[in-house]
Amino acid sequence: MSISYKFFDRARDRAARVVFPEMDDPRVAAACKTLRSERLCQPVALGEISEAQVAALVSARGMKDALARRMLTRPLYRAAAMVAAGEADAMVAGADSPTKRVIEAASIVIGLADGVETPSSFFLMLFPDGRRMVWADCAVNVSPTAEDLADIARASTASCEVLLGPARVAMLSFSTGTSGQGDSVERVRAASELSGFMGPVQADAALNPRIAEKKGLGDGDANVLIFPDLDSGNIGYKLAQELAGAQALGPFLQGFRKPVCDLSRGATADDIVAATVVTAALA
Repeated sequence: MSISYKFFDRARDRAARVVFPEMDDPRVAAACKTLRSERLCQPVALGEISEAQVAALVSARGMKDALARRMLTRPLYRAAAMVAAGEADAMVAGADSPTKRVIEAASIVIGLADGVETPSSFFLMLFPDGRRMVWADCAVNVSPTAEDLADIARASTASCEVLLGPARVAMLSFSTGTSGQGDSVERVRAASELSGFMGPVQADAALNPRIAEKKGLGDGDANVLIFPDLDSGNIGYKLAQELAGAQALGPFLQGFRKPVCDLSRGATADDIVAATVVTAALA
């Protein structure tokens, strides 16, 4: 699987400790062997329950010590607690766990970043012509509210700034500016006002300088696309894969205090390596 050397180099420089709660899965084990041999990160298996993990969970949720210890018998919760306690820098899971469970564990134990109330996801889109973009949310939030979309845009901006540099955000809609009306347009417009990002804007105006100039909104050079709902986001990234030959890395969870990656349950060992490299670069 091709992925920019930039992310490999950054992952090597970070030497992040990445915990894999599903290390007994053959695909994960094979990926960890590659990651270790290529010095892309320091793969960490689940350890014993530690006092630091218990303290992190008690602090995060104010629960009793005994309940925290019971929760830590679950692999996803213990992995998240290792990150929260500083025993690991990031968490990669999902090869054998539903997305809902990965998000639940990360939300409860690691918690959301300041100013973010909505966990979300992004794909790192790599195009044959060299363009690299962040697309969100294409995997988690089905029908985001205006507040959710604003959160997704803020989290995506942070992800882009770490991975690609300065973020140029476009809040996508079927309408640009004030040219159209409808519930979805108003929702995107409200999200744009809440977040301060450009929108609502049609995809061609977000990406094509000539069309952007004609429609009078933005410079047509967006590298972060925020889709109005999961239908459009999921359809959009799959069309880019099939018709434009784009590589879609992810989905990566975002909005948490520390990096968390949710793998596809159909992920290959190579997929897991690529996803971990990006996660390590974020750590």
